[in-house]
Amino acid sequence: MTTLLDDARALAGDLTDLRHRLHRHPELGLHLPRTQGAVLDALDGLGLEITTGRSSTSVTAVLRGGASRGNGGDGGDRPVVLLRGDMDALPVQEAVDVPYRSVEDGVMHACGHDLHTTMLAGAARLLADRRDQLAGDVVLMFQPGEEGHDGAAHMIAEGVLDAAGRRADAAFAVHVLSNLTRRGTVATRAGAIMAASDGLFVTVRGRGGHGSAPHAAKDPVPVACEMVLALQTAMTRQLDPFAPAVLTVGTFHAGTQRNVIPETATFEATVRTFDPAVRAVIARAARQVCEGVAAAHGVSVDVRYEQEYPVTVNDAAATRFALDVAAQLFGPDGALPMPNPLTGSEDFSRVVAQVPGAMLFLGALVDGYDESTAPSNHAPQAAFDDRVLPLGAALYAQLAVGRLG
Repeated sequence: MTTLLDDARALAGDLTDLRHRLHRHPELGLHLPRTQGAVLDALDGLGLEITTGRSSTSVTAVLRGGASRGNGGDGGDRPVVLLRGDMDALPVQEAVDVPYRSVEDGVMHACGHDLHTTMLAGAARLLADRRDQLAGDVVLMFQPGEEGHDGAAHMIAEGVLDAAGRRADAAFAVHVLSNLTRRGTVATRAGAIMAASDGLFVTVRGRGGHGSAPHAAKDPVPVACEMVLALQTAMTRQLDPFAPAVLTVGTFHAGTQRNVIPETATFEATVRTFDPAVRAVIARAARQVCEGVAAAHGVSVDVRYEQEYPVTVNDAAATRFALDVAAQLFGPDGALPMPNPLTGSEDFSRVVAQVPGAMLFLGALVDGYDESTAPSNHAPQAAFDDRVLPLGAALYAQLAVGRLG
């Protein structure tokens, strides 16, 4: 008798083909028509109840289990498991030399969402073949817009958590890693696993002039530079050193020509925290620093601080269960409890804020790379090994099978 993992490995060719097609044609944001079409084709004929999004090109598929719970209860008390796979790419120019590299200029699946989509589609096939063993229902959440577009919030607003007719009892998401851990290893932890994410947006307004006569103008560029450095100092002086936090300035824009003092200079930063009190301190300090530096130089400043995603918090029982499933599938060395969270952020945080669940990381390290030095997710050189596709499909499916009984 074949195991679920055996059956997943038998799908390896189909999974690889789907992943390569998605990788060649990545799409950004909430509207991914080509990706949605590929998902709908992959789910065709599986007997699922499929709905598509109104505000995005999401796909929600409900698989109804055919087994009795053994207590005569086949009604509204049937358990529901939700499995999430995100689908969108990043505005990154691919620098990986593979036959299936992106043909879309400046767009790349640098975070492995093409693998997530493929693995969840594979899990749908595995679960459809086992629907008679499932004493409950599975919601397959194919989500666009994870990369900064809050796609989870769009799908939640449209009812994905209740798509089976009642609120899901458990939710799981799998995310591949191009570094940090061995290929085929499932890593996770109870409690906070990914950080809250906020955005800081600053515009310094000066007075333009000729570059040869800065005294006759009010140059916003050195003022904005001073703010960037002062923000880093404030992080070290206003926060508890044992409270993890990150503030990184990712964009800085000013000017049109080297001998022209511009009217404005702008920069944007991402902020990552795990504690609401720390989050509040940074929001307050960022405004104070920028306004203080601007006042010292006689210019004005607009400061906008936006809260984005909350901390992703794994349920303790769901995490133990997921690690047990990983160990059963891949052996004891295939399940790795993480000592610390990651400072990346996730809109899956919105799902686990309402449904007990867990975010899991699956190592997808390519041969020839070292896990400590391989290019990370989001890098133009980020690469993921196709051999994890059946592993991820089996992991998704076994989480549902094990949770539903």
